[in-house]
Amino acid sequence: MFPFWEVPAFTSGIFIALIASFHILPSHLATGAFWFVTYLEYRSIKENKPHYMDFIKKFTLLILIFCFVLGSITGVGIWFSATIASPMGLSALIHNYVWGWATEWVFFIIETVAIYVYYYTLGKIDSKTHLKIGITYAFASWMSMVVITGILAFQLTPGKWLETGGFFDGFFNETYWPQLFFRTALMFVIASIYATLVASFIKDKNAKGDITFKASLFGIAGFILMVLFSVWYVYKLPGVPKSLDFGGVLAYMKILNKMVIFSSVIVVGYLVYCTIFPRFTNPVISIGTIVVLFLGILGFEAIREGIRRPYVIYNYMYSNNIIAKDVPAKGIKAMGEKINKDGFLSTLYLIPDDFRKITPKNRLEVGRIITLYQCGNCHSMEKNGKIRPLPRYVSNLGMNAPEDLAVFLDVLEGYPYMPPFFGNEEEKLAVGSYLSTMVN
Repeated sequence: MFPFWEVPAFTSGIFIALIASFHILPSHLATGAFWFVTYLEYRSIKENKPHYMDFIKKFTLLILIFCFVLGSITGVGIWFSATIASPMGLSALIHNYVWGWATEWVFFIIETVAIYVYYYTLGKIDSKTHLKIGITYAFASWMSMVVITGILAFQLTPGKWLETGGFFDGFFNETYWPQLFFRTALMFVIASIYATLVASFIKDKNAKGDITFKASLFGIAGFILMVLFSVWYVYKLPGVPKSLDFGGVLAYMKILNKMVIFSSVIVVGYLVYCTIFPRFTNPVISIGTIVVLFLGILGFEAIREGIRRPYVIYNYMYSNNIIAKDVPAKGIKAMGEKINKDGFLSTLYLIPDDFRKITPKNRLEVGRIITLYQCGNCHSMEKNGKIRPLPRYVSNLGMNAPEDLAVFLDVLEGYPYMPPFFGNEEEKLAVGSYLSTMVN
């Protein structure tokens, strides 16, 4: 096992969630915006409407700064935080999809070059060639989404990969197509709202109304498709993840679902308002809608991650980075049996030698280390922790004797959202001793 990244009170998972949820705004804007931009440029060429090109220049500058600066920073942030929070999980994704990542990077390089060429050749080359550059960017950015979605969907539904170990058996899994089309529709919604924000600064009321109206229709169409594809996505979910979302097993899922619904109502209401009163939008309302949109995305991403519990890769690797299932085609062995025989401490290569053997003197500290590794990705260890504080859960059990708590560890796998405890009897008692200090 790799060293553990302990984040007091909040857990490492919350950092990844916040960075990844924010990253969706610039990444999906970068992917969806140029389908609208190239449409406007085409109309500008055909109908000789120069105000479209003025808008396109400002919108493209926003994309360059917001998507290719902040978006790039948060993209690196996801890689960094995921590497130290779930190194085994990320390693599995890299080893299985290294050529998928490489392919995505090819498209990313194409879109990066294309958008700079597009922006700095505005009004300097013939219009048809310039439009082709925009279309090249739009296609390359969407192809990045095509690749990334397969890897993201693999985490929840690895499909036949568990039997075959095949690249495409895991990539084209049960939820791939509905998630790809859902994210494609979402990118249109995000792009339309940012387009109305840029348009709200236009002083010419007629030009402002024209662009805002078209952008809002673009967004409404995307929203309708997004709802349809979300139904398809839910239909394709496996039974346990679906029950975790809608079955009332996890109480916080109700709050997240309400966040998504609330955000959706506000967003579609804003887009409808923009179609009725396109000349009367303003930056404050637009920015407020973007904030609400972010909250909805945060809720959706939390649901998507939550229903995968207790796995980081469904039915293959637990959230604590312990491999749960053999994959003979890849020569991979489940770790549980070996850990239960040799002890969990045998997997920790960097702990002090004094902790290799449990003694009365180090029992509590060893128990804390094992608890941190096996529970710390999802639970904060402090009584005042903000994310599923473990002391509160232990207190709710009504147990305080180390022996009783050690016995309770045997039934953890009876909870559909919890991994089983891994370790020998001595380690189990050490964990029970440490947990007892949370309530005594």
